[in-house]
Amino acid sequence: MDRRDFIKASLAGMATAGLASCSNGSTAEGSGSSSREISGNVPVRLNGSDRVGLLGFGCMRWPMVKDADGNDIIDQEAVNEMVDKALAHGVNYYDSSPVYLQGKSEQAAATALLRHPRESYLIATKLSVWESDRQKCIDMYRRSLDIYKTDHIDYYLLHSMNGADNFRRRFVDTGIWDFLQKEKAAGHIRNLGFSFHGDKNGFDSLMALHDSLHWDFVQIQMNYVDWTHAKDDATAEYMYAELDRREIPIVIMEPLLGGRLASIPATQAERLKASEPGRSIASWAFRFCGSFPRVLTVLSGMNCMDHLEDNLRTFTEFSELGSKEFELLYDVAAQIDKYPLINCTGCQYCMPCPYGIDIPGIFRFYNRHVNEGTYVTSPEQKNYARARRKYLMDYDSSVEKVRQADHCITCGKCRKACPQRIRIPDELRRIDEYIEKVRRGEI
Repeated sequence: MDRRDFIKASLAGMATAGLASCSNGSTAEGSGSSSREISGNVPVRLNGSDRVGLLGFGCMRWPMVKDADGNDIIDQEAVNEMVDKALAHGVNYYDSSPVYLQGKSEQAAATALLRHPRESYLIATKLSVWESDRQKCIDMYRRSLDIYKTDHIDYYLLHSMNGADNFRRRFVDTGIWDFLQKEKAAGHIRNLGFSFHGDKNGFDSLMALHDSLHWDFVQIQMNYVDWTHAKDDATAEYMYAELDRREIPIVIMEPLLGGRLASIPATQAERLKASEPGRSIASWAFRFCGSFPRVLTVLSGMNCMDHLEDNLRTFTEFSELGSKEFELLYDVAAQIDKYPLINCTGCQYCMPCPYGIDIPGIFRFYNRHVNEGTYVTSPEQKNYARARRKYLMDYDSSVEKVRQADHCITCGKCRKACPQRIRIPDELRRIDEYIEKVRRGEI
């Protein structure tokens, strides 16, 4: 199916998938089950002496509010409320990084968690130094300990590894790996692993080091689309099998592909709703990941209470997928893979853009209109003038004019930073050219 055929089918047959708006303006897929009380705790996976909640809290997308100057800041009160509720239902794994949310994520997590006993939660954070800089690595590690006011980090990750050469340059040649091993021996690091963003060759090269280094755990991107439809040969199916074979515990990131699998095209959402009317669309993605026994925890970047409550219902009532449900998801994934979406997860690694462009916001706007079938196709389409006006107004309201795609100068900084390896300048240029044609009434 090419882009034009998809758009025609979308406009003919799509309806919105029942999106519920969060109080902070983001959207969460409506579950149809919000009236159910949440009781009990999420399932537990064992890792040595750790009892790890199967639902983990990803701290890359904390709720935000505007300060007096109109700047986005973390809503600490909302963070505290969400952490309190999550802990009350057994969500005890909290994953952050010194670079998330312009360096503010760890402090927000610590502020919320330090109101609770240290033994009630597990801290996961990262060594997010991309260059070969020993002192910067040591300073970042010690700052994390200081922020969390603790003498140990439970799960420490070498951030965004893409292969053995990258590992050696950043951590071996600088002596940081030896430093971390000493910290682990002293009890200041309990588990040492890495998060992976790379291709199959890079993954294989890191797996080849396991016999000598012994990775305590590995964090990978896994969801029912990337299971076999990843954009390169490092599919989630392949990585899971290799880690499972070596009995390495797995932490899952992006189970919803940056939220995209909570709001899938309506033609596919209807199939899931028909199979399980009482479950949210997002729950299918979480149950998929949680159905694999080597998975230690499934991270969710919940940025409002609606997200948290829907996920708590999914996991406190957790049931593994059966063979028919797996087959349904595999087919849904095959159909989604045909749609002309941009594979952006909203991770913010490309931000801030030196020219102020809201890259994730532009891609989110584009993907949403493709999903909802509100993409403008041609002057001949039904209600063209109305669709064109609405599309352009929505673009201007979703993305500030000074931050829109036409301001991109293709400097390439964003492309180097993107863990999904999206050709960001090319995609921005394509979207800008399309929008300009819509503005001129040529499409």
